[in-house]
Amino acid sequence: MKKLLQTSAVIIALIFTFSACSTVKKLPATVAGASRARFVGTWMVNKVSYEGLLPGSVQTVFDQAAPQELNGSTWNLTNSGNGIYTLTNGTSQTIFWSYNSSNGPIFQFKKLYQGDKARKVQEGYQLEVASIDDHSMVLKSPVSLGDKTAYVVYSFTKTK
Repeated sequence: MKKLLQTSAVIIALIFTFSACSTVKKLPATVAGASRARFVGTWMVNKVSYEGLLPGSVQTVFDQAAPQELNGSTWNLTNSGNGIYTLTNGTSQTIFWSYNSSNGPIFQFKKLYQGDKARKVQEGYQLEVASIDDHSMVLKSPVSLGDKTAYVVYSFTKTK
């Protein structure tokens, strides 16, 4: 009986050891927000569309331009959180970006102007992460429409 208990204890200890050493599985690439690192790189907006809105019903996004003017824009996002987006007309905007997964996957950024410190800028923009992988990303900007929420949808392709 004592031998049986010792053998059982050794087997249980081995099971715990092997299970503790197993590798952690990564989230699938298509799961939004699988990693903050997925956002790092150069992205181009290749399509602006609408969910629950008529085209042209939103006049300005990011207090900068009409949504259609972001089509073809380039977004350079560094690992440090610094970034810049450039519209096709040459207008550039420095940003500080971050990723927040506590209330759903959210890409957020603050506009920075010369002399601004990101920690002192209180206002910014939040976009829902609909999907992201190594080559593409879809961000949705919520728009209040009465008691419903509609979206301006930005589809990105990673260029670098």
